[in-house]
Amino acid sequence: MSCTEEADRVRLRAAVLALDGKDKPDSKKDFFADLGSPVSPLLMRATPSSSSSSAGSAKSPALCNAGEAAGAGARGGGSVRRTQSGELAAESNPPRPPGHRRSGSGPLIFSGGGSSSSAAGGNGGGVSSTASSSLTNAHPTGNICSSGRAAAAPRPRPRPDVLGSGTGHYGHGSIMRGGGGAIETPANFPLESLQEVTRAGNEVYKQGRYGEALRHYDRALALCPDSAACRGNRAAALVGLGRLAEALRECEEAVRLDPASGRAHGRLASLCLRFGMVEKARRQLTLAGNVNGSDPAEWQKLHKVESHLGNCMDARKIGDWKSALREADAAIANGADSSQLLLALRSEALLRLNKLEEADSTMTSLLKLDSASLSSVSTKLSGMLADSYIHVVQAQVNMAFGRFDVAVAMAEKARLIDPRNAEVGMILNSMKLVARARAQGNDLFKAGKFAEASIAYGEGLKYEPSNSVLYCNRAACWSKLGRWAKSAEDCNEALKIRPNYTKALLRRAASYAELECWADCVRDYEVLRKELPSNAEVAESLFHAQVALKKPLGEEVSNMKFGGDVETVTSI
Repeated sequence: MSCTEEADRVRLRAAVLALDGKDKPDSKKDFFADLGSPVSPLLMRATPSSSSSSAGSAKSPALCNAGEAAGAGARGGGSVRRTQSGELAAESNPPRPPGHRRSGSGPLIFSGGGSSSSAAGGNGGGVSSTASSSLTNAHPTGNICSSGRAAAAPRPRPRPDVLGSGTGHYGHGSIMRGGGGAIETPANFPLESLQEVTRAGNEVYKQGRYGEALRHYDRALALCPDSAACRGNRAAALVGLGRLAEALRECEEAVRLDPASGRAHGRLASLCLRFGMVEKARRQLTLAGNVNGSDPAEWQKLHKVESHLGNCMDARKIGDWKSALREADAAIANGADSSQLLLALRSEALLRLNKLEEADSTMTSLLKLDSASLSSVSTKLSGMLADSYIHVVQAQVNMAFGRFDVAVAMAEKARLIDPRNAEVGMILNSMKLVARARAQGNDLFKAGKFAEASIAYGEGLKYEPSNSVLYCNRAACWSKLGRWAKSAEDCNEALKIRPNYTKALLRRAASYAELECWADCVRDYEVLRKELPSNAEVAESLFHAQVALKKPLGEEVSNMKFGGDVETVTSI
């Protein structure tokens, strides 16, 4: 053994003996305090040297401390610094890592957990590679205590895996080691608060973009499904889209979730009024008033709708169809614009006033309504349930326009809704008989049996005396039989019921031509010419009728060819 190695061993033993009774090894707490944050780099970490000499570079804080302590013992207070190559060199006033205490001139020595077998040395007494190797073999791990025994190495604390913001990608975020980390949400998956979603919905709602508003309110409802306010917002967007039945259900759910919400009761009352549900609207307005006072304007609308609806039904009972139509229109104008019942009353009044096109248009509007069920409407008309009455009116309008099969189907639906009502049963039976008579008449007409066909159509008129289609069909039978006067007569009856019935007008004009009633013929063709401006047959018939009308008056027409102008009209 060389003198230098012997001196190193002496100094190392002296350092160990100096610990006896003066210092204790660092606690586990102090050891981990030195590691710092699990995300941050370790304190006192040495940079590996590019040199492969036995002098080596320090690879652990323990060996760095050992080199510092040994150098201090040899030089009486020197320090260690890191060179460009990563080796430790002497410095003055070195910073000591926190948790490492020194008592007197005896240092604390840590054995590193790394695999390096060399420690940094300095002039005059650094720890050589041989000494480091022998120490490592003697005491593999742990601190060197004053007793000379190796202390147990402190066990590192378990560090849980948490989601961090590193560069790796493992699902959402990257995995980092350490304790106490917070979960970071990726940028493409932001957490939305209920207030933010609702605010966004309100902005587009104010701009009239109800579809976008509904999508925002749907997300808000997903975040808070038991919120009456979210239900109310969704109902408002549905009203803007015309989906009133869905809006009504949302309002009913909002009231269920928050019975103390005056606003929810008020919104539900407004929708009930639009559907013509007067009793339910009154009940909701009363509940809203009990909470925070209801709107007097809503009460006024309710009273007006209720009054006009009652007057309409009274006028219907006595057959005053003009008053019934007027009162129905007033009720609709005062807020009950989506009431199927009022639209049915209006359609029936128009039908009885022989305004079939308007009646049919009103029924089309009724069918387009996104209406709620009328199960909550207790109103009865002639003993019929409201829903059954609506189907009866639909059947009557379809029958008037010759849609016999559809009419029977509507009457059957009314019967299913109100099976005990005698009037509904009578209407259904009558419509079935009319439809059967019409079908028989059509079959006979196709077979060329025009007299029998006229009788069949007459049977149908016994059950439905105001059916313009049956009159027009019978007029066709009379024209085939050459009975032009009777044909014109049936056409007159059809046009009284349905003034704009084009087919009946054509047959009447043809009948007048055969009867040489040229003035009446020209009048009918002139009306048809306006309704059918591109119809060449109508134009030619009108021309010939005009020429025929002028001849009996003693007028001469120089150009008798159709398509030319009637140029000269002279009196004889």
